[in-house]
Amino acid sequence: MRYGIAVFPSKKVQDVANSYRKRYDPHYALIPPHITMKEPFEADESEIENKIIPELSEIAKNTEPFSYGVYKVSSFSPVTNTIYLKIEPSDEIFELNDMLHAGELPEERYFSFVPHITIAQKLSDEEFSDVFGSMRMLNFDLEDHVDRFQLLYQLENGAWSVYETFRLGKG
Repeated sequence: MRYGIAVFPSKKVQDVANSYRKRYDPHYALIPPHITMKEPFEADESEIENKIIPELSEIAKNTEPFSYGVYKVSSFSPVTNTIYLKIEPSDEIFELNDMLHAGELPEERYFSFVPHITIAQKLSDEEFSDVFGSMRMLNFDLEDHVDRFQLLYQLENGAWSVYETFRLGKG
């Protein structure tokens, strides 16, 4: 089965992201707005229960909650026509990402970690140019707090569902 690890932002940040995702993100119905902390990986139920969940519990226990800001949009162009809310980089979010790629957890990384919340993807070149051109003029002043992360699993229809939630700083 495919699993992933994500942080779901507050309702306020999700509402802002969804105001764009409804129109520009074909994955809108498959998963709420999120920060991908670990890309999808394959594991069986035994690995999840005996290795990965204990590891994630330990990481959460030893990680203090932290805050982040979102002030503008950015894109992964020219690699893909993806537009996202840019998470201001912090040591805490990068440390959490590093821990989620160590120990018993699968270490593969397909891309460098760029903390973000996708708001538009799979756009044609022309649509991307128009949408990104107008969005990058916008200023956002969003502050959010991370106090948990979620282990997700993918359903047969491509949607993602929460398998377990891990609260930070309970050590």
